[in-house]
Amino acid sequence: MRVIAVSTLKAFWAARPAFQDAEGPTLAWYRDVLRADWSKPSDVKAQFGNASILQDGRAAFNIGGNKYRIVVRINYPYRIVYIRFIGTHKQYDAIDAQTI
Repeated sequence: MRVIAVSTLKAFWAARPAFQDAEGPTLAWYRDVLRADWSKPSDVKAQFGNASILQDGRAAFNIGGNKYRIVVRINYPYRIVYIRFIGTHKQYDAIDAQTI
């Protein structure tokens, strides 16, 4: 899979010292996604059992022992993952993951 844009992840943990512990888990998630080949939502669930499959090609991942969430939009035919959001669970609760 191609991941757009890893800079979103880097900006998150670089923005505040409190989020620096997200660097390792998010980079591990990123490397796993790069090696993935998802053609349908069930492929995502097979690799990441704790992922939440949302509408319109979106998925939410628990990262860092459920401390953080990453929301992506996946274009399955082109094998592209667009990072739409990264934040704490509290920040995630404040957004609409279906439209972000």
